[in-house]
Amino acid sequence: MVDDLRLAASKMTGAERRSFQAEMCLKYCGGSARQTEIVFGWGRKNVQLGLHEKRTGIVCLGLQSVNSGCKKWEARYPIVAQSLKEIAEAHAQQNPTFNNPIAYTRLTAAEAIKQLRNLGYNGEEVPAASTMADILNRLGYRLRKVVKAKPKKKSRRRTLSSRI
Repeated sequence: MVDDLRLAASKMTGAERRSFQAEMCLKYCGGSARQTEIVFGWGRKNVQLGLHEKRTGIVCLGLQSVNSGCKKWEARYPIVAQSLKEIAEAHAQQNPTFNNPIAYTRLTAAEAIKQLRNLGYNGEEVPAASTMADILNRLGYRLRKVVKAKPKKKSRRRTLSSRI
């Protein structure tokens, strides 16, 4: 039974897990976080926090998802990102088949950086070339040569004069 409860707790996360651990602590260990740690192997501090949340009715939420990670370049420099969109749009061409919304461009990452610097942006506002390529891809511009529309191949139908 203990293994089943451990498995159940391992499938949960955050406040839900702490609530479950607090319930099991109250039911099987008399509300003792130390005893719960010995019997189930759960962290005593997590169980104590779960007991406090249960007692007060206030659920503690973590800020890991809000405060972790680096913001995207477009979010840090929205004005420069708008200028980059305008530059890329000037060099973009729609896919000749119109089967997807991706715009193909002849603009390279190095050229985009050069044009942004010509507009007066410099320093940390302008990213490196590899980052610029990623940014242009995120904005929906694919860095490859623009393919011109090709006519369909002629079908090889037999004619009366051919020997095929």
